[in-house]
Amino acid sequence: MFMSTRHQEGLAHLLYGINHGGGFVALTGEVGTGKTTLCHCLLQQLPENIDIALILNPKLNAIELLATICDELRISYDKNQHTLKNLIDALNQHLLTAHANARRTILIIDEAQNLSLEVLEQVRLLTNLETTKTKLLQIILVGQPELKDLLNRRELRQLNQRITARYHLLPLSLAETRTYIRHRLMVCKGDPDLFKESAITKIFQFSKGIPRIINIICHCALLGAYSSETRVITPPIIKRAAKETLAFTNDSPSWLKPLLAMLVFSCLAVGLYYRNYQVNDSTLPKSKTILSGKFPVKVAIKPLTPIKVAPVVAKLEPVTDTKPFSSWLDNPGLTLDAGISNALKLWGKEIPANQQVDCDYAKKTGLNCLFNNGNWKDLLAYDRPVVLEFSLSPGIKRYALLTAIKDGQPTLTFDSNVTFPLADVLSFWDGYYVLLRQSPRPAMKAIYPGQSSPNVEWLRQQLAAVDGVSQETKQPQFFDADLKTRVINFQQAHHLTPDGKVGAQTIFYLDNATGAKGSPHLKQD
Repeated sequence: MFMSTRHQEGLAHLLYGINHGGGFVALTGEVGTGKTTLCHCLLQQLPENIDIALILNPKLNAIELLATICDELRISYDKNQHTLKNLIDALNQHLLTAHANARRTILIIDEAQNLSLEVLEQVRLLTNLETTKTKLLQIILVGQPELKDLLNRRELRQLNQRITARYHLLPLSLAETRTYIRHRLMVCKGDPDLFKESAITKIFQFSKGIPRIINIICHCALLGAYSSETRVITPPIIKRAAKETLAFTNDSPSWLKPLLAMLVFSCLAVGLYYRNYQVNDSTLPKSKTILSGKFPVKVAIKPLTPIKVAPVVAKLEPVTDTKPFSSWLDNPGLTLDAGISNALKLWGKEIPANQQVDCDYAKKTGLNCLFNNGNWKDLLAYDRPVVLEFSLSPGIKRYALLTAIKDGQPTLTFDSNVTFPLADVLSFWDGYYVLLRQSPRPAMKAIYPGQSSPNVEWLRQQLAAVDGVSQETKQPQFFDADLKTRVINFQQAHHLTPDGKVGAQTIFYLDNATGAKGSPHLKQD
């Protein structure tokens, strides 16, 4: 973990708010600055007597949020019939019991700018759960800069007044960008001087100091240098990497193109004027009398020969009127159901005319919805069409199906296929996505160590196809310690949580590693 000065200050504010107890702590920052990473760093530094409820998807109503909090804290409640009162009573009882056992409870809500006003008000009311001396629940709100605007609304002034610590996480400076890149190279035992100083300056110029974009540019630059067998990363390599990943296509100053256009049209106008101008010699006198001294002298005047000027023909390339991504997202038809419907079409599933097409319907067709959040690299690793979630403002979401990558730029499908600059898409994408997947085996969910089932035998076959190791065992359907070690090695190789448990993501990667026959893939050039 690279802790810049800004990240250290942000972590200090979080720890201060937690240690002093009560109220709210707010952490805001631009997309990609490391807010979620900072929260995970915070979790590693908390004492053992603290219980954490981490909400990663706050797009819930009040009852769903309380139910999720209870699930995170392992509070039992009637899932078939739960009301707001029953959930609050169960939560209050749990908090009182935890307080009696000298334990503290902290609720962390990531992407909090997506909370509705109603849910935020309910979150505020949770801080009323208290004893005569202390608050029973500490709440940390983490979100994009829109969260600050949301908290400043008059309707939320009571919540805003209860924030005891707040911090806005800024992007890295040029010096921090340099240190960050060298830190990452040293962690992987690489050459810290692999990037030239001028190249680092270019990276900072393109990324504006945002760590996520720094990672993307550096990753692409390393691939470009590798393919061209270059030993040092130079500014031209960074420029190419930025063009490929962030859609920077205009290297010239913004005023240069209008100036060139004016010059072309000026030349065109002058050329057309002289082409059409003909000197009529009938209007010119054949001779003219002038005075030379005392005697008039008649001088013959020859008619002027017209000057033939070749017309200037300006070849103007046709301009494609591409709709900006932000305007494209204004379409209210970009719903989650529409995205799932488009994904089902790629699977060749029938779309009913008068029936809601959602994850429940997808399940009837044999497909399951995998809801998750991650980064662009995760989506490329999946190599599958995926429904992306975009945040326009608090409470307003749009969804679109990612179907292809053309020259590094994403192609989204709705009524038609449209390709947009990657930087525009990333600026609205909040990291959440929905992926339709088909289980390799009927009704197979998760596979755990110690379990005995035919699914374990399938797991052995998949790992053997990946690592080429075929272990002889008397109980092929038993999930033993050796098999767990192989699973952990596979998870580490694919940057998954190395817990040895074969959940939905690990099953997906195993299926993908062995071909994933019958599944649609991203069209990538």
